[in-house]
Amino acid sequence: MFSRRSRRPKSPELLEAWGCLDSGDVPGALRQLRAAGETQPLSEVALVVRRAAAAAGFDDLTQAATALAADPERAKVLYDFGYACIERGVSYLAVPALREALRRSDGSLLALRELVSAYEDEGRHREAVTELARHEGSFKDWPDRYLLVFNAVLAGDLELARRQHALLSDPEDAQWQPARDRQNRVLERAADAERVSSLDLTDLRGWQYVIAGTVLGTLSPYGFGAGMHGRYAWLQDTPGGCLRGLLRLRALLEAAELRPGSVSLLPDRDSRILGLAAAEVLDLPAEPFVPGRTDTVVVAYDLDGLAAHDGGPEIVGQLFERVPGQVLHAHACCWTDPPAITADSVGLLHQSVVPPWGERLRQGADGSIGRDPADDRPEAEIAAEVTAADPAADPGDGEGPGDDDTRFAAFAGAVQGTWLRGDRARVRSAGPVPSSRFA
Repeated sequence: MFSRRSRRPKSPELLEAWGCLDSGDVPGALRQLRAAGETQPLSEVALVVRRAAAAAGFDDLTQAATALAADPERAKVLYDFGYACIERGVSYLAVPALREALRRSDGSLLALRELVSAYEDEGRHREAVTELARHEGSFKDWPDRYLLVFNAVLAGDLELARRQHALLSDPEDAQWQPARDRQNRVLERAADAERVSSLDLTDLRGWQYVIAGTVLGTLSPYGFGAGMHGRYAWLQDTPGGCLRGLLRLRALLEAAELRPGSVSLLPDRDSRILGLAAAEVLDLPAEPFVPGRTDTVVVAYDLDGLAAHDGGPEIVGQLFERVPGQVLHAHACCWTDPPAITADSVGLLHQSVVPPWGERLRQGADGSIGRDPADDRPEAEIAAEVTAADPAADPGDGEGPGDDDTRFAAFAGAVQGTWLRGDRARVRSAGPVPSSRFA
């Protein structure tokens, strides 16, 4: 046995992570481990992970890392370490260990499935597809071919997804039937969307619909060429932006020939403001949200904001199973860490957003940065400002493809047959462009 006090990693990158742990900075150590990449010696990575896991009180990961540091060549030890990393939310650390476990176990399906799970957590769907395809001769339809179809869609490869979906037998185990039904709906949505949408790797609106069943109202006019493809990073929202999103919601309802009877107001202030504005735009009465009300548009500014409100988690749960005619619209949705449920309509995708009436940053005449306080006027007064705003789109940096009303209306008309048959559970991917996340 080795001495835990004397063993230290040798590579410069891992020593930086070790130094973070010396100062008690566990998140910093994890960031250094990610930055170090996947070519570091696994036994040395395990030394760092063991210390970090012990500091966090993760006994399972501590034990798995201890075993890997002592014996990095056993497939079972490698698998256990990878499994523990996934369970503790550090799937990027699981990938190299599980790849090695798969190699040393001569293609164990258990190791393959855990490796695919790690790739999925990291948004690395193309690599999951490649690994699954390598083992097609030995894998099973459920779950392996299903996972191949699932990841092919998320990688943006509809041709492969359809080919493999056609080979997929109906599941004998009833627990897989909901997954089969979801996959059928995904490919049905793809057939609708591709009639008017390119579904190439830059088609954010198209892929948002295919994957999540959500119609995305507006696209960011900034950073298209840098890979954002219509997503916002940090955004200080405007009344005009809110109105533009509501007008797109109205166009979507018209395309689907839906005539709701009310707008349901959620209890958090942001949602109430936007809901009152929506009632004016849609020419509908506004009523407090009641679970199970049919033929209504439930309007949230941001579902995460709703979840943080008193009673919000309960309402989010009630909105998971929506009744006929109940449409959920969320103006702002985080694409790097999506909310617990998926909305039917979303105004925009962001990483961080400040509502128009929230506490806002401003730049002074001398270049200094200050903050303006949140707008504490009555909700109805702010809502009236939204409905009176100019909804014209920001021209942006000129790199994007444009997002005019005619193009949106064509998309809404093409998908109306499969809209509102989406999947309510959280959908992490906003398209086939992978995103990284730190633990």
